[in-house]
Amino acid sequence: VQLQASGGGLVQPGSSLTLSCTSTEFALRPYSTGWFRQAPGKEREGVSSISESRMTYYIDAVKGRFTITRDNAKNTVTLQMNNLKPEDTAVYYCAADRYSGRNVKQFGGYSFQTWGQGTQVTVSS
Repeated sequence: VQLQASGGGLVQPGSSLTLSCTSTEFALRPYSTGWFRQAPGKEREGVSSISESRMTYYIDAVKGRFTITRDNAKNTVTLQMNNLKPEDTAVYYCAADRYSGRNVKQFGGYSFQTWGQGTQVTVSS
């Protein structure tokens, strides 16, 4: 596992969570980094991405609620999730467009292929 994702939890609808993605093996700076999620029985889907030049991309379902940022000094990419909804419940994964040749997912114009372990986000009353 080359990326480490953290920050998931169990929250009520309308709450906020902050997910963080970092790596102890390589610098994230040169790579686009994205967040994906996978709900039970569903395909893994892209949620948001940020390029090395800080261009951001969001799927419509999270626009206006989620914000992705990167702090190169801390080697961290953060996904701030506000006004969470039950349909946001999933395992969230971070990924970088750093070559690995495996598990390639196209999203936002990038080929994400270096992955972290997931972090569970559950939104329930």
